[in-house]
Amino acid sequence: MMNDLIHKFPQQLEEAVSIAENAKLSAPANAIHKIVVCGLGGSGIGGTILKETIQEEVKVPIEIMKSYTLPGYVDKHTLVICSSYSGNTEETLESFSLAKKHNAHIVCITSGGKLHELAKANKCDAIIIPPGMPPRACLGYSLTQLFHIMESLGFVKGYMEKILSGAKLLVENQTSLMNAAKRMAEILVDRTPVIYSTSLHEGVAIRFRQQLNENAKILCWHHVIPEMNHNELVGWSHDYPEIAVLIFKDEHEHPRNELRIELCKKVFETYAQVVIEIKSKGASAIEKKLYWIHFGDWVSMYLSEERKVDAMEVKIIDQLKTDLSNK
Repeated sequence: MMNDLIHKFPQQLEEAVSIAENAKLSAPANAIHKIVVCGLGGSGIGGTILKETIQEEVKVPIEIMKSYTLPGYVDKHTLVICSSYSGNTEETLESFSLAKKHNAHIVCITSGGKLHELAKANKCDAIIIPPGMPPRACLGYSLTQLFHIMESLGFVKGYMEKILSGAKLLVENQTSLMNAAKRMAEILVDRTPVIYSTSLHEGVAIRFRQQLNENAKILCWHHVIPEMNHNELVGWSHDYPEIAVLIFKDEHEHPRNELRIELCKKVFETYAQVVIEIKSKGASAIEKKLYWIHFGDWVSMYLSEERKVDAMEVKIIDQLKTDLSNK
């Protein structure tokens, strides 16, 4: 089933744009001076990707919250977006309550659950996306709605067209993308992936890490350039035969980051047997991120097959939720 869900990601993006175009959002009662996006896991990563994509064109600060709290500055001039696919994420539900207490303008993205009920009871906007799937397989739905909210409130424009272009790009490259992902999965068997990107693409690196965790059932880690040059790089001081270094690299990196990547690669190649650059495709930042996301999803799927594990199963997370609900 996960195989089918990943394969339909381009179609999901197209459907998500249609959902967005039919979503009616209320005008805020007060001018918006701050934006906070609340969500975790598959519902939260969209906020990270949104922020790094639009932060240079949006003239107000954007904060991504992945816990039970909200920043102290939240008030009637704050847009708070609560994203929970199930609608029952306890951290996001608490964030909703705090946002309501501080008179923020709230918009919800969910397939139902308690979040939808709270939105209706408090007369808040809610964009409803299709239910019945693992949250991590619905990033196309939630991410598109985030961009739609930004467009509807006048912070950005043109992203629905860019997302549709991204979907077309994925369809056109599906076969080659899948083949490349399968080859990478074969390389990653019995290795620990260490994922690097520049800070402007950290959302992609996090998404890839999360998919490897949930679908392939492995541990791995990520870090970003230039920050890792000031700490983690020192850890590259001896051989790591079990590590595979994977670098997400855009053709238009900042010139100094471009140089940093090349210099770091020489260090990685000294101590790791596998160092691979993952190049982007696409005409815009969001197209490139969608391409990387789709590629990473396929790698995680093929790696689950190589490891003979069920990509859909997340029993340990379900058990944690059960244990929490009993306390």
